[in-house]
Amino acid sequence: MVRRPGRINAVLVAVREFLKHAVAAGDAPARVLSALYEIGDDRWLPEDLRGERTGLRFVARPRHRLSVPERQSARSSDDDALALLGACRSARDRVLVVLLGRAGLRRGEAAGLRRPDMHMALDSRSVGCDVPGEHLHVVRREDAPNGATAKSPRSRIVPLDFLVVQAYDAYCWERQQVPAAARCDFVLVNLFREPLGAPMRPGAVTELLAALSRRAGLERPVHPHMLRHAFASNVLDAGGTLDEAQALLGHASLASTQVYAHPAPERLRAAVDRLARQSMRRR
Repeated sequence: MVRRPGRINAVLVAVREFLKHAVAAGDAPARVLSALYEIGDDRWLPEDLRGERTGLRFVARPRHRLSVPERQSARSSDDDALALLGACRSARDRVLVVLLGRAGLRRGEAAGLRRPDMHMALDSRSVGCDVPGEHLHVVRREDAPNGATAKSPRSRIVPLDFLVVQAYDAYCWERQQVPAAARCDFVLVNLFREPLGAPMRPGAVTELLAALSRRAGLERPVHPHMLRHAFASNVLDAGGTLDEAQALLGHASLASTQVYAHPAPERLRAAVDRLARQSMRRR
């Protein structure tokens, strides 16, 4: 199996720590460290970066480390999302697209949604939820018959805009026309193929988006994660902060969210214009 540079670097870190412990315990000769690290100092740093400390500060740099290329996750454009919606032939398909593109759900999270997770009232206290406004709950469950589960063990709440609410209302009416669906607690179910009323599989989500991409005439198929990426980028482009995007996406680490921070050209232009205006006011 071919391992990626990041994975190899993680293994090397573990090996170096193991050998450092062996040297400290006297189980390995000290010369082992010189084979693992090269020693540098901070003489090359400008004085204002060296701070108030005096004397040299030595730093051990690992000798063996692979270069990790910057990872950029592909995203779909807003035009792609609109094309997918235009290619939908059912309310079920439309609500799936907006759950991915306007709520930022992973495909497993969307396929794993249960009807009690959807709180579409302005006030949900009647069902024991104090969160105001329309929203959904992403909850990890291990026993889903369709194999759908949330990635993170921590539950999260995702506020929903009016487009998601409208799409869900239309889907609920469509779903009521299939009696077999009434017995299933999952949100997304089979309405047009056997077994009717069975929960939708995560793989079927990918297959549906590929079919919609072909029907819409897109140059490349849109994958579920591309819609999630577009949601995150749109949140940031609209003025959202990284910690807000992190909470909406359910990331444990802020570093995971930074992958989605690709400022739109308009936002970069606005940043430069703000700087220019500030410079003019100082004169």
